[in-house]
Amino acid sequence: MRKVRLGIIGAGNIGSAHIRNITDGKCPEIEIVAIADRKEGRREWAQGMVPGAQFFNEGADLIAARCCDAVLVATPHYQHPVLAKMAMENGLHVMVEKPAGVYTLQVRDMMAVADQHPDLAFGMMFNQRTNCVYRKLKEMLDHGELGEMKRVSWLITDWYRTQNYYDSGAWRATWAGEGGGVLLNQCPHQLDLIQWLCGLPVKVRAFCHEGKWHDIEVEDDVTAYLEYENGATGVFITTTGDAPGTNRLEITGTKGKIVVENDVLTFWKLKADEREWCKTCPEGFKKPDMECLTIETDGQNPQHVGVLNAFAGKILRGESLVADGREGIRGLMLSNAMHLSSWLGKEVSLPIDEKQYYELLMERCKTSRHKDEKDITFDTEGSY
Repeated sequence: MRKVRLGIIGAGNIGSAHIRNITDGKCPEIEIVAIADRKEGRREWAQGMVPGAQFFNEGADLIAARCCDAVLVATPHYQHPVLAKMAMENGLHVMVEKPAGVYTLQVRDMMAVADQHPDLAFGMMFNQRTNCVYRKLKEMLDHGELGEMKRVSWLITDWYRTQNYYDSGAWRATWAGEGGGVLLNQCPHQLDLIQWLCGLPVKVRAFCHEGKWHDIEVEDDVTAYLEYENGATGVFITTTGDAPGTNRLEITGTKGKIVVENDVLTFWKLKADEREWCKTCPEGFKKPDMECLTIETDGQNPQHVGVLNAFAGKILRGESLVADGREGIRGLMLSNAMHLSSWLGKEVSLPIDEKQYYELLMERCKTSRHKDEKDITFDTEGSY
């Protein structure tokens, strides 16, 4: 069987999880042939996992070696577009870990290079799009089962992180190293999903609290108000400081309400469209009749393995990716809008002023704190 020869750039928390998945045989059409990491301890660990691979200190050296067909970029965020562009310019297929980058201007540069190489597979690691619950919800929304959207609310506060987590890497939770906090590290999946399901809002007003629950300089507590073109509104709330935390997505439309919580999809289906009912019902307090349905799914939730297997299928047979790399800019635009709104203390419109965002981010990078480097790798299993 022909296999995709993959180089993995970054063998940290998520990179090591990819290495384990592939070496465990969960991606039968992928073979790891090269790994790059700046830390000797991680290279030594990876050598034990993949003894036949080539090893490099730098991702740029791995790319230049031309020893693989594709690369998976699993480095700190600022490097994602840099390495992705370099790989594509060297004729390599590319899978980028979330987020697509730190700011939209650098992601636009990455997209431009991808457009110059249409023969190359370019994917984003949006593994939550493989979750059967969100796939089914997307299908229901696309088929109009909820009617016109009126409201969306996502309370996603089960991203609990300790101070030790933030202290584990010099780049973590700094403007210069990571480019943000919970919005850039934990929430890219939810920000992608909310735009995938509901579209991008046209206005955002956000409050990003920096270092509220941890000794960090970036945001660890966010509350954002969203407004959509049709007048629908939304609220997005997240933090890494709550225990036990909650993950509840609720979308209300003119034909009912859908809730995703505890991996269950529940649909309160109205017997009549609420807008028509409101105009014609002769009673003052009566709600439309409804039924509560637990929606069945196909039960499949392959996560990172599903994304990588689709990536291999794209390279070998031209099959569809889970998420094209160009889609990464959409959730990042929402993230950047939340930061920008909070920094300016006012509502912002989408698309944002990308140059203004970049300039304000760079100001924060100038005073970003220095942290001592540590060689700590956490097991990310069950944290997605």
